Amino acid sequence: MGIELELRVKRAARGKGRQRDVVILGSHEHGDALAQALDGVVRGRLARVDPYRDTRFTEQDAEAALPEVAALVRECTDPAQRAALLDLAELLRACAATPGGCLWFVGD
Repeated sequence: MGIELELRVKRAARGKGRQRDVVILGSHEHGDALAQALDGVVRGRLARVDPYRDTRFTEQDAEAALPEVAALVRECTDPAQRAALLDLAELLRACAATPGGCLWFVGD
């Protein structure tokens, strides 16, 4: 069970008025560690992340989740999980700063 991260934005596609999601940033190397780090979170935005299905965070969700991740990083003692959480924090900040951006948690 792992969770990959993809920051996506809408871009114009061929055809009249069509749009498609484009991945502009991603994290694929911390999947299992990220799932373990988020396991047991029962409150806040991060509690919505499903390790078995895709979960989408908007810019507002990303902004709200940043303090939650910071708290998890402070409590984390496992180096691999800490690296995964720091990567998540970076992508949450990028999402919050990207108009129309959505951060996808791609579950296994």
